[in-house]
Amino acid sequence: MRDEPAAPLLSSTVSTPVAHFLREIWQAVGGDAAHLSHLAIEGTGALPSTFHVTDLAGAAVGAASLAIAELASLQQGKFPAVQVDRRLASFWFLTSLRPEGWSMPPQWDVVAGDYRAADGWIRLHTNAPHHREAALAVLETPIDREAVAAAVEQWQAEALETAIVAKNGCAAAMRTLDQWADHAQGRAVNAEPLLHRSSSAGGHRSHVLPLPGRPLQGVRVLDLTRILAGPVATRFLAGFGAEVLRIDPPGWEEPATVPEVVLGKRCARLDLRNSDDLHVLERLLAQADVFVHGYRPDALTRLGLDSARRRQLNPGLIDVCLDAYGWSGPWHGRRGYDSLIQMSTGIADAGMRAAGRDRPTPLPGQAIDHATGYLLAAAAIRGLVERLQTGRGYEIRGSLARTAHLLVSTRNQLREAEALAPEQPSDWSASIEQTGWGPARRLRPPVAIADIPMRWDCAASKLGSSAAAWLTG
Repeated sequence: MRDEPAAPLLSSTVSTPVAHFLREIWQAVGGDAAHLSHLAIEGTGALPSTFHVTDLAGAAVGAASLAIAELASLQQGKFPAVQVDRRLASFWFLTSLRPEGWSMPPQWDVVAGDYRAADGWIRLHTNAPHHREAALAVLETPIDREAVAAAVEQWQAEALETAIVAKNGCAAAMRTLDQWADHAQGRAVNAEPLLHRSSSAGGHRSHVLPLPGRPLQGVRVLDLTRILAGPVATRFLAGFGAEVLRIDPPGWEEPATVPEVVLGKRCARLDLRNSDDLHVLERLLAQADVFVHGYRPDALTRLGLDSARRRQLNPGLIDVCLDAYGWSGPWHGRRGYDSLIQMSTGIADAGMRAAGRDRPTPLPGQAIDHATGYLLAAAAIRGLVERLQTGRGYEIRGSLARTAHLLVSTRNQLREAEALAPEQPSDWSASIEQTGWGPARRLRPPVAIADIPMRWDCAASKLGSSAAAWLTG
Protein backbone atom coordinates (compact mmCIF):
# COMPACT_ATOMS: atom_id res chain seq x y z
CA MET A 1 0.00 0.00 0.00
CA ARG A 2 1.33 3.44 -0.91
CA ASP A 3 0.95 6.07 1.79
CA GLU A 4 0.71 9.79 1.32
CA PRO A 5 3.33 11.79 3.18
CA ALA A 6 2.39 11.64 6.83
CA ALA A 7 0.71 14.69 8.28
CA PRO A 8 1.61 15.50 11.87
CA LEU A 9 -0.64 13.91 14.43
CA LEU A 10 -1.26 17.26 16.07
CA SER A 11 -0.19 20.73 15.16
CA SER A 12 2.03 22.52 17.62
CA THR A 13 -0.82 24.80 18.64
CA VAL A 14 -3.04 21.97 19.91
CA SER A 15 -3.04 21.05 23.60
CA THR A 16 -2.23 17.73 25.22
CA PRO A 17 -5.82 16.75 26.09
CA VAL A 18 -6.78 16.39 22.43
CA ALA A 19 -4.00 13.83 21.98
CA HIS A 20 -5.23 11.95 25.04
CA PHE A 21 -8.82 11.93 23.79
CA LEU A 22 -7.77 10.88 20.32
CA ARG A 23 -5.65 7.98 21.53
CA GLU A 24 -8.42 6.76 23.82
CA ILE A 25 -11.08 6.93 21.11
CA TRP A 26 -8.91 5.39 18.40
CA GLN A 27 -7.92 2.53 20.67
CA ALA A 28 -11.56 2.01 21.68
CA VAL A 29 -12.64 1.55 18.06
CA GLY A 30 -9.82 -0.91 17.41
CA GLY A 31 -7.71 1.40 15.25
CA ASP A 32 -4.03 0.92 14.50
CA ALA A 33 -2.03 3.61 16.32
CA ALA A 34 0.24 3.93 13.28
CA HIS A 35 -2.63 5.47 11.33
CA LEU A 36 -2.67 8.48 13.65
CA SER A 37 0.25 9.86 11.66
CA HIS A 38 -2.17 10.68 8.85
CA LEU A 39 -4.25 13.06 11.00
CA ALA A 40 -3.69 16.73 11.74
CA ILE A 41 -5.97 18.64 14.13
CA GLU A 42 -5.42 22.35 13.63
CA GLY A 43 -6.49 25.68 15.03
CA THR A 44 -6.43 27.66 18.25
CA GLY A 45 -8.95 28.75 20.83
CA ALA A 46 -11.60 26.85 22.75
CA LEU A 47 -15.24 26.92 23.74
CA PRO A 48 -15.71 28.46 27.20
CA SER A 49 -15.81 25.55 29.65
CA THR A 50 -14.21 24.13 32.74
CA PHE A 51 -13.52 21.04 30.62
CA HIS A 52 -11.68 20.51 27.35
CA VAL A 53 -14.76 20.47 25.12
CA THR A 54 -13.01 21.80 22.02
CA ASP A 55 -10.27 19.21 22.40
CA LEU A 56 -12.90 16.50 22.68
CA ALA A 57 -14.65 17.85 19.58
CA GLY A 58 -11.47 17.82 17.55
CA ALA A 59 -10.54 14.33 18.70
CA ALA A 60 -13.99 12.81 18.16
CA VAL A 61 -14.40 14.30 14.68
CA GLY A 62 -10.80 13.37 13.94
CA ALA A 63 -11.25 9.73 14.89
CA ALA A 64 -14.38 9.33 12.78
CA SER A 65 -12.65 11.02 9.84
CA LEU A 66 -9.55 8.87 10.23
CA ALA A 67 -11.77 5.80 10.06
CA ILE A 68 -13.15 7.07 6.74
CA ALA A 69 -9.60 7.54 5.48
CA GLU A 70 -8.70 4.00 6.55
CA LEU A 71 -11.68 2.60 4.65
CA ALA A 72 -10.71 4.65 1.61
CA SER A 73 -7.17 3.31 1.82
CA LEU A 74 -8.50 -0.23 1.34
CA GLN A 75 -10.34 0.90 -1.76
CA GLN A 76 -7.67 3.19 -3.25
CA GLY A 77 -4.39 1.60 -2.19
CA LYS A 78 -3.15 4.72 -0.42
CA PHE A 79 -3.97 6.36 2.91
CA PRO A 80 -5.25 9.91 2.42
CA ALA A 81 -4.26 12.72 4.74
CA VAL A 82 -6.91 14.04 7.14
CA GLN A 83 -7.20 17.57 8.50
CA VAL A 84 -9.68 18.63 11.19
CA ASP A 85 -10.50 22.25 11.95
CA ARG A 86 -11.05 22.22 15.72
CA ARG A 87 -12.87 25.57 15.59
CA LEU A 88 -15.45 24.29 13.09
CA ALA A 89 -15.66 21.01 14.96
CA SER A 90 -16.54 23.00 18.08
CA PHE A 91 -19.29 24.86 16.23
CA TRP A 92 -20.69 21.56 14.93
CA PHE A 93 -20.86 20.44 18.57
CA LEU A 94 -23.33 23.31 19.10
CA THR A 95 -25.47 23.49 15.97
CA SER A 96 -24.73 23.37 12.25
CA LEU A 97 -27.95 24.85 10.85
CA ARG A 98 -28.49 28.52 10.08
CA PRO A 99 -32.16 29.06 9.06
CA GLU A 100 -32.92 31.84 6.60
CA GLY A 101 -36.31 33.51 7.09
CA TRP A 102 -37.54 31.09 9.75
CA SER A 103 -36.56 30.03 13.24
CA MET A 104 -36.00 26.78 15.04
CA PRO A 105 -38.52 26.14 17.83
CA PRO A 106 -37.41 26.37 21.47
CA GLN A 107 -35.01 23.64 22.50
CA TRP A 108 -36.75 22.89 25.77
CA ASP A 109 -40.27 22.20 26.99
CA VAL A 110 -41.74 24.85 29.33
CA VAL A 111 -41.22 22.61 32.38
CA ALA A 112 -37.76 21.26 31.51
CA GLY A 113 -34.81 22.66 33.38
CA ASP A 114 -32.89 22.94 36.63
CA TYR A 115 -34.75 23.37 39.93
CA ARG A 116 -33.58 24.00 43.46
CA ALA A 117 -34.63 21.19 45.78
CA ALA A 118 -34.52 21.21 49.57
CA ASP A 119 -30.90 20.03 49.62
CA GLY A 120 -29.46 20.80 46.20
CA TRP A 121 -30.36 20.88 42.53
CA ILE A 122 -32.25 18.57 40.21
CA ARG A 123 -32.90 18.66 36.48
CA LEU A 124 -36.21 17.61 34.96
CA HIS A 125 -36.18 16.45 31.33
CA THR A 126 -39.73 16.84 30.05
CA ASN A 127 -39.45 17.38 26.29
CA ALA A 128 -41.33 14.14 25.59
CA PRO A 129 -44.98 14.44 26.68
CA HIS A 130 -44.93 11.17 28.63
CA HIS A 131 -41.84 12.26 30.53
CA ARG A 132 -43.50 15.55 31.45
CA GLU A 133 -46.60 13.70 32.60
CA ALA A 134 -44.48 11.47 34.83
CA ALA A 135 -42.77 14.41 36.53
CA LEU A 136 -46.01 16.33 37.03
CA ALA A 137 -47.73 13.24 38.42
CA VAL A 138 -45.06 12.94 41.11
CA LEU A 139 -45.06 16.65 41.89
CA GLU A 140 -48.86 16.91 41.64
CA THR A 141 -48.73 20.20 39.75
CA PRO A 142 -50.17 21.60 36.51
CA ILE A 143 -47.99 22.56 33.55
CA ASP A 144 -46.75 25.69 35.26
CA ARG A 145 -43.08 26.39 35.91
CA GLU A 146 -43.64 28.37 39.11
CA ALA A 147 -45.85 25.65 40.54
CA VAL A 148 -43.26 23.03 39.64
CA ALA A 149 -40.49 25.07 41.28
CA ALA A 150 -42.51 25.42 44.50
CA ALA A 151 -43.22 21.70 44.56
CA VAL A 152 -39.60 20.71 43.91
CA GLU A 153 -38.42 22.81 46.86
CA GLN A 154 -40.29 20.44 49.18
CA TRP A 155 -38.30 17.39 48.02
CA GLN A 156 -34.83 16.05 48.67
CA ALA A 157 -33.16 15.98 45.25
CA GLU A 158 -32.28 12.29 45.18
CA ALA A 159 -35.68 11.27 46.55
CA LEU A 160 -37.41 13.23 43.79
CA GLU A 161 -35.07 11.76 41.18
CA THR A 162 -35.95 8.26 42.38
CA ALA A 163 -39.69 8.97 42.41
CA ILE A 164 -39.75 10.41 38.89
CA VAL A 165 -37.63 7.60 37.45
CA ALA A 166 -39.99 5.09 39.11
CA LYS A 167 -42.82 6.72 37.14
CA ASN A 168 -40.84 6.19 33.92
CA GLY A 169 -39.84 9.83 33.81
CA CYS A 170 -36.43 11.47 33.41
CA ALA A 171 -34.65 13.45 36.11
CA ALA A 172 -31.17 13.77 37.60
CA ALA A 173 -30.00 15.20 40.91
CA MET A 174 -26.80 17.21 40.70
CA ARG A 175 -23.81 15.38 42.14
CA THR A 176 -20.18 16.34 42.43
CA LEU A 177 -17.44 14.59 40.49
CA ASP A 178 -16.36 12.80 43.66
CA GLN A 179 -19.90 11.80 44.58
CA TRP A 180 -20.37 10.24 41.16
CA ALA A 181 -17.02 8.46 41.39
CA ASP A 182 -18.20 6.93 44.69
CA HIS A 183 -21.73 6.17 43.46
CA ALA A 184 -22.49 2.54 42.59
CA GLN A 185 -23.39 3.50 39.03
CA GLY A 186 -20.42 5.79 38.68
CA ARG A 187 -18.05 3.03 39.78
CA ALA A 188 -19.69 0.58 37.39
CA VAL A 189 -19.69 2.70 34.25
CA ASN A 190 -16.26 4.21 34.89
CA ALA A 191 -14.84 0.69 35.02
CA GLU A 192 -16.33 -0.18 31.62
CA PRO A 193 -14.34 0.21 28.40
CA LEU A 194 -15.10 3.29 26.37
CA LEU A 195 -16.79 0.94 23.90
CA HIS A 196 -17.82 -2.69 24.16
CA ARG A 197 -16.87 -4.46 20.91
CA SER A 198 -17.39 -8.07 19.91
CA SER A 199 -17.34 -9.90 16.58
CA SER A 200 -19.49 -12.68 15.19
CA ALA A 201 -19.43 -15.09 12.26
CA GLY A 202 -19.76 -13.45 8.87
CA GLY A 203 -22.09 -14.08 6.00
CA HIS A 204 -22.61 -10.47 4.93
CA ARG A 205 -23.84 -9.49 1.50
CA SER A 206 -21.17 -8.73 -1.06
CA HIS A 207 -20.23 -5.10 -0.95
CA VAL A 208 -18.87 -2.99 -3.78
CA LEU A 209 -17.99 0.68 -3.35
CA PRO A 210 -17.84 1.98 -6.92
CA LEU A 211 -17.61 5.75 -6.67
CA PRO A 212 -14.27 7.49 -6.09
CA GLY A 213 -14.48 9.96 -3.26
CA ARG A 214 -17.53 8.37 -1.62
CA PRO A 215 -16.16 5.64 0.66
CA LEU A 216 -19.58 4.71 2.10
CA GLN A 217 -21.45 4.67 -1.21
CA GLY A 218 -23.67 1.59 -1.19
CA VAL A 219 -23.55 1.15 2.59
CA ARG A 220 -27.03 0.87 4.07
CA VAL A 221 -27.51 2.35 7.53
CA LEU A 222 -30.72 1.68 9.46
CA ASP A 223 -31.21 4.42 12.04
CA LEU A 224 -33.47 3.85 15.05
CA THR A 225 -32.13 6.67 17.19
CA ARG A 226 -33.47 9.84 18.77
CA ILE A 227 -31.93 12.91 20.36
CA LEU A 228 -28.96 13.36 19.84
CA ALA A 229 -25.90 11.10 19.78
CA GLY A 230 -27.25 8.44 17.42
CA PRO A 231 -28.52 10.95 14.85
CA VAL A 232 -25.14 12.71 14.92
CA ALA A 233 -23.44 9.39 14.16
CA THR A 234 -25.66 8.59 11.20
CA ARG A 235 -25.46 12.16 9.87
CA PHE A 236 -21.69 11.74 9.70
CA LEU A 237 -22.06 8.45 7.82
CA ALA A 238 -24.44 10.10 5.35
CA GLY A 239 -21.83 12.79 4.73
CA PHE A 240 -19.57 10.21 3.09
CA GLY A 241 -22.19 8.52 0.93
CA ALA A 242 -24.05 6.06 3.17
CA GLU A 243 -27.74 5.51 2.48
CA VAL A 244 -29.28 6.32 5.86
CA LEU A 245 -32.90 5.39 6.52
CA ARG A 246 -34.31 6.71 9.78
CA ILE A 247 -37.37 5.02 11.29
CA ASP A 248 -39.69 6.76 13.74
CA PRO A 249 -43.04 5.73 15.23
CA PRO A 250 -46.25 7.42 14.10
CA GLY A 251 -46.73 10.77 15.76
CA TRP A 252 -43.17 11.15 17.04
CA GLU A 253 -41.63 14.58 16.50
CA GLU A 254 -38.46 16.33 17.66
CA PRO A 255 -39.07 19.85 16.36
CA ALA A 256 -36.05 21.40 18.04
CA THR A 257 -33.51 18.89 16.74
CA VAL A 258 -34.77 17.15 13.61
CA PRO A 259 -33.69 19.83 11.08
CA GLU A 260 -30.24 19.72 12.66
CA VAL A 261 -29.66 15.96 12.47
CA VAL A 262 -31.59 14.48 9.52
CA LEU A 263 -29.29 16.04 6.93
CA GLY A 264 -28.55 13.49 4.23
CA LYS A 265 -31.13 10.98 5.47
CA ARG A 266 -34.48 9.62 4.35
CA CYS A 267 -37.05 9.45 7.13
CA ALA A 268 -39.88 6.91 7.36
CA ARG A 269 -42.38 5.78 9.96
CA LEU A 270 -43.24 2.31 11.22
CA ASP A 271 -45.45 1.23 14.10
CA LEU A 272 -43.44 -1.62 15.55
CA ARG A 273 -46.40 -2.75 17.64
CA ASN A 274 -48.02 -3.67 14.32
CA SER A 275 -46.89 -7.08 13.05
CA ASP A 276 -46.81 -5.98 9.42
CA ASP A 277 -44.63 -2.97 10.20
CA LEU A 278 -42.39 -5.12 12.38
CA HIS A 279 -41.89 -7.49 9.45
CA VAL A 280 -40.93 -4.50 7.29
CA LEU A 281 -38.31 -3.54 9.86
CA GLU A 282 -36.96 -7.09 9.87
CA ARG A 283 -36.59 -7.01 6.08
CA LEU A 284 -34.79 -3.69 6.27
CA LEU A 285 -32.55 -5.02 8.99
CA ALA A 286 -31.70 -8.15 7.01
CA GLN A 287 -30.49 -5.98 4.13
CA ALA A 288 -28.63 -3.36 6.19
CA ASP A 289 -24.89 -3.03 6.64
CA VAL A 290 -25.07 -0.92 9.81
CA PHE A 291 -27.81 -0.75 12.42
CA VAL A 292 -27.64 2.16 14.89
CA HIS A 293 -30.18 2.11 17.69
CA GLY A 294 -30.71 3.89 20.96
CA TYR A 295 -33.73 2.12 22.41
CA ARG A 296 -33.53 1.01 26.01
CA PRO A 297 -31.87 -2.41 26.22
CA ASP A 298 -35.10 -4.36 26.72
CA ALA A 299 -37.19 -2.56 24.10
CA LEU A 300 -36.01 -4.49 21.04
CA THR A 301 -36.10 -7.72 23.03
CA ARG A 302 -39.80 -7.18 23.73
CA LEU A 303 -40.30 -6.83 19.98
CA GLY A 304 -38.55 -10.14 19.35
CA LEU A 305 -35.44 -8.41 18.01
CA ASP A 306 -32.82 -9.16 20.63
CA SER A 307 -29.16 -9.40 19.70
CA ALA A 308 -29.40 -13.10 18.76
CA ARG A 309 -32.36 -12.48 16.46
CA ARG A 310 -30.65 -9.53 14.79
CA ARG A 311 -27.59 -11.67 14.20
CA GLN A 312 -29.80 -14.45 12.80
CA LEU A 313 -31.40 -12.03 10.36
CA ASN A 314 -28.06 -10.52 9.34
CA PRO A 315 -24.86 -12.31 10.43
CA GLY A 316 -22.61 -9.63 8.97
CA LEU A 317 -24.39 -6.70 10.58
CA ILE A 318 -22.44 -3.88 12.21
CA ASP A 319 -24.76 -3.49 15.20
CA VAL A 320 -24.22 -0.22 17.07
CA CYS A 321 -26.13 0.39 20.28
CA LEU A 322 -26.21 3.40 22.58
CA ASP A 323 -27.57 3.89 26.07
CA ALA A 324 -27.35 6.65 28.67
CA TYR A 325 -25.91 5.36 31.94
CA GLY A 326 -23.83 2.38 30.87
CA TRP A 327 -24.13 -1.36 30.43
CA SER A 328 -23.59 -2.48 34.01
CA GLY A 329 -24.50 -1.29 37.50
CA PRO A 330 -27.83 -0.54 39.20
CA TRP A 331 -28.81 2.14 36.67
CA HIS A 332 -28.20 -0.06 33.65
CA GLY A 333 -31.06 0.71 31.27
CA ARG A 334 -32.13 3.94 32.99
CA ARG A 335 -33.52 6.60 30.66
CA GLY A 336 -31.21 9.52 30.23
CA TYR A 337 -30.08 12.42 28.08
CA ASP A 338 -26.96 14.54 27.80
CA SER A 339 -28.24 17.24 30.16
CA LEU A 340 -29.07 14.63 32.81
CA ILE A 341 -25.72 12.90 32.43
CA GLN A 342 -23.96 16.21 33.05
CA MET A 343 -25.91 16.58 36.30
CA SER A 344 -25.36 13.01 37.49
CA THR A 345 -21.66 12.77 36.71
CA GLY A 346 -20.57 16.02 38.34
CA ILE A 347 -19.94 18.03 35.18
CA ALA A 348 -22.63 20.65 35.90
CA ASP A 349 -21.45 21.00 39.51
CA ALA A 350 -17.81 21.40 38.48
CA GLY A 351 -18.81 24.05 35.97
CA MET A 352 -20.76 25.89 38.66
CA ARG A 353 -17.84 25.85 41.09
CA ALA A 354 -15.28 26.94 38.51
CA ALA A 355 -17.45 29.82 37.34
CA GLY A 356 -18.33 30.92 40.88
CA ARG A 357 -22.02 30.62 40.12
CA ASP A 358 -24.88 29.52 42.33
CA ARG A 359 -26.63 27.18 39.90
CA PRO A 360 -25.71 24.22 37.65
CA THR A 361 -23.37 25.23 34.83
CA PRO A 362 -23.30 22.66 32.02
CA LEU A 363 -20.99 22.33 29.06
CA PRO A 364 -21.50 24.56 26.03
CA GLY A 365 -24.07 22.67 23.97
CA GLN A 366 -24.76 18.97 24.38
CA ALA A 367 -21.14 18.02 23.97
CA ILE A 368 -21.46 14.54 25.48
CA ASP A 369 -24.10 13.67 22.89
CA HIS A 370 -22.04 14.98 20.00
CA ALA A 371 -18.82 13.34 21.12
CA THR A 372 -20.59 10.01 21.57
CA GLY A 373 -22.13 10.35 18.12
CA TYR A 374 -18.76 10.72 16.41
CA LEU A 375 -17.35 7.93 18.57
CA LEU A 376 -20.13 5.60 17.39
CA ALA A 377 -19.61 6.70 13.79
CA ALA A 378 -15.92 5.88 14.06
CA ALA A 379 -16.76 2.49 15.54
CA ALA A 380 -19.27 1.71 12.79
CA ILE A 381 -16.80 2.60 10.03
CA ARG A 382 -14.05 0.57 11.63
CA GLY A 383 -16.54 -2.29 11.89
CA LEU A 384 -16.97 -2.07 8.12
CA VAL A 385 -13.18 -2.03 7.68
CA GLU A 386 -12.79 -5.15 9.77
CA ARG A 387 -15.72 -6.85 8.06
CA LEU A 388 -14.04 -6.34 4.72
CA GLN A 389 -10.88 -7.87 6.14
CA THR A 390 -12.36 -10.76 8.16
CA GLY A 391 -15.91 -11.32 6.91
CA ARG A 392 -17.24 -10.89 10.44
CA GLY A 393 -20.05 -8.77 11.78
CA TYR A 394 -19.59 -6.66 14.90
CA GLU A 395 -21.59 -5.53 17.91
CA ILE A 396 -20.63 -2.19 19.43
CA ARG A 397 -22.09 -0.63 22.56
CA GLY A 398 -21.40 2.81 23.96
CA SER A 399 -22.93 5.09 26.56
CA LEU A 400 -23.16 8.79 27.32
CA ALA A 401 -21.96 8.28 30.88
CA ARG A 402 -18.78 6.55 29.73
CA THR A 403 -18.06 9.35 27.26
CA ALA A 404 -18.54 11.81 30.13
CA HIS A 405 -15.90 9.89 32.09
CA LEU A 406 -13.49 10.34 29.18
CA LEU A 407 -14.07 14.09 29.22
CA VAL A 408 -13.54 14.51 32.96
CA SER A 409 -10.39 12.36 32.86
CA THR A 410 -8.42 15.50 31.96
CA ARG A 411 -9.82 17.66 34.76
CA ASN A 412 -6.40 17.95 36.40
CA GLN A 413 -5.09 19.62 33.24
CA LEU A 414 -7.56 22.49 33.22
CA ARG A 415 -6.21 25.79 32.02
CA GLU A 416 -7.37 29.11 30.70
CA ALA A 417 -7.72 29.15 26.92
CA GLU A 418 -8.30 31.91 24.43
CA ALA A 419 -11.76 32.06 22.93
CA LEU A 420 -12.49 30.72 19.48
CA ALA A 421 -12.65 33.32 16.73
CA PRO A 422 -16.31 34.35 16.27
CA GLU A 423 -18.33 32.68 13.56
CA GLN A 424 -18.28 34.46 10.19
CA PRO A 425 -20.41 34.05 7.05
CA SER A 426 -17.33 32.51 5.42
CA ASP A 427 -17.80 29.58 7.82
CA TRP A 428 -21.06 28.67 6.07
CA SER A 429 -21.57 26.53 3.01
CA ALA A 430 -21.92 28.41 -0.26
CA SER A 431 -25.20 26.73 -1.24
CA ILE A 432 -28.66 27.09 0.25
CA GLU A 433 -30.12 23.90 1.72
CA GLN A 434 -33.83 23.58 0.98
CA THR A 435 -34.89 21.82 4.15
CA GLY A 436 -38.40 20.60 4.84
CA TRP A 437 -38.87 23.66 7.06
CA GLY A 438 -37.39 26.33 4.81
CA PRO A 439 -34.09 27.48 3.32
CA ALA A 440 -30.96 27.34 5.46
CA ARG A 441 -27.21 27.30 5.36
CA ARG A 442 -24.95 24.81 7.07
CA LEU A 443 -21.58 25.27 8.58
CA ARG A 444 -18.79 24.07 6.37
CA PRO A 445 -17.66 20.54 7.18
CA PRO A 446 -15.03 20.49 9.95
CA VAL A 447 -12.90 17.90 8.17
CA ALA A 448 -10.93 17.72 4.92
CA ILE A 449 -9.80 14.34 3.60
CA ALA A 450 -7.67 14.31 0.45
CA ASP A 451 -9.92 13.79 -2.60
CA ILE A 452 -12.85 12.76 -0.37
CA PRO A 453 -15.27 15.66 0.18
CA MET A 454 -17.74 15.52 3.03
CA ARG A 455 -21.11 16.35 1.50
CA TRP A 456 -24.71 15.27 1.85
CA ASP A 457 -26.82 14.05 -1.05
CA CYS A 458 -30.15 15.34 0.24
CA ALA A 459 -31.38 18.17 2.44
CA ALA A 460 -32.92 17.70 5.87
CA SER A 461 -36.48 16.45 5.43
CA LYS A 462 -39.38 16.00 7.80
CA LEU A 463 -39.97 12.80 9.71
CA GLY A 464 -42.16 10.35 7.83
CA SER A 465 -41.50 11.96 4.45
CA SER A 466 -40.11 8.80 2.78
CA ALA A 467 -41.08 5.18 2.33
CA ALA A 468 -39.63 2.51 4.61
CA ALA A 469 -37.56 0.91 1.86
CA TRP A 470 -33.97 0.88 0.61
CA LEU A 471 -33.18 2.78 -2.57
CA THR A 472 -30.12 0.77 -3.57
CA GLY A 473 -30.28 -2.78 -4.84
